[in-house]
Amino acid sequence: MSTGQGRCEEADRSPGAVRRDEAPARPPDHGVLKSLLGAWALAACSAEETAAVEEHLGGCGPCADEARRLREAVGLLQRPESLDLDPGLRTRVLDGCLERRPPRVPVPDWAGPYDTETARLDSLLRDMGDAEWHAPVRLRWFDGTGPASRRTTVAGVIAHLLSVDGLVAVALGMEDPLAGSAAGTATPQERTEAYWRDARTPPTRSVRVPWREQSRSLVRAVSFTGGDRETPVDYGGFALPLPDALLDRAFECWIHAEDIAEAVAYPYEPPAPRHLHRMVDLAARMLPGALAARRRTGAAPPARHLVPVGGPGRSVRLEIEGSGGGQWLIPLDSPPGADASAGHEVAHLALDGVEFCRLAAGHVPPEEAAAGRMGDREAIRDVLGAAASLSRM
Repeated sequence: MSTGQGRCEEADRSPGAVRRDEAPARPPDHGVLKSLLGAWALAACSAEETAAVEEHLGGCGPCADEARRLREAVGLLQRPESLDLDPGLRTRVLDGCLERRPPRVPVPDWAGPYDTETARLDSLLRDMGDAEWHAPVRLRWFDGTGPASRRTTVAGVIAHLLSVDGLVAVALGMEDPLAGSAAGTATPQERTEAYWRDARTPPTRSVRVPWREQSRSLVRAVSFTGGDRETPVDYGGFALPLPDALLDRAFECWIHAEDIAEAVAYPYEPPAPRHLHRMVDLAARMLPGALAARRRTGAAPPARHLVPVGGPGRSVRLEIEGSGGGQWLIPLDSPPGADASAGHEVAHLALDGVEFCRLAAGHVPPEEAAAGRMGDREAIRDVLGAAASLSRM
């Protein structure tokens, strides 16, 4: 008996032998696999379950049809992703490249927003067909008393940007893009109207090339020379130092890029947070002057208090929320040189950064701005009105 038992044990240990107490694994039955189809469509199965389901689908027509319907339903539940690149991607890629190999002639940091926004708009324009260049666009702004607008086309908007960017070109000693009698025209609106009027035919996609060449020339000029930061850029009625003027041009480029994108039904993202913050900062710094100008014309009530120049006066705390935000104290009292003082804060105004920029662009009426308001209502109304009055065509 012992010898026979030994032979049996040896047979059990031979290669390929199946022990009597071990049955081969049975695949899950149809019902179990069918119950896994929903999890499989959501990619929530384990690796083993996925392999079993997919093997089963190869031989079971009803389950294969059900699996296809479930996958299509899952696709409908997912949010569609924009084809646009993240607006901060270009900046991050360039920063990474420049860390590895610094440029021989770097672009000044204060010219970065203009360089980026013109490149973003040009990327949108390159993808547009001929017919889209004639899509209607309504330019909107706030003329101090109420909303104003002007109808044009996508090509007309680029002609407008070309004309007004020419103010910076003239300040840098470059050629004025306006020819003949229109050259040297002062205000942005006058320059734009002159360009449209003197054009032999309505602007077409051909306007893209001179606009883009001019924007690149401006960036090259301030990069090679370093740009005299004190160079004034005359807007007709007021002037901005060169860094603020280029920041203003970056702001308008973004706003009009949104106008164009809306006209051709294409998504367009706000600027990178650090560039958006600079645009908000420029608008906040211009608010005291805008408020004083509105008082001189009677569009805003006179200041309640007169304080010595440089002395502390009443202020509104402007809080801009979001990734490009921050806080600014806006002086209310006259003269405009009065310092804002946290100890004399009479109101608190909170807005999202993009909402504030659209208010400053005249795209949102002051009374409709989505803002958190606390404190002196008249002071808040004055600041909102002054922000909208920064806009122009």
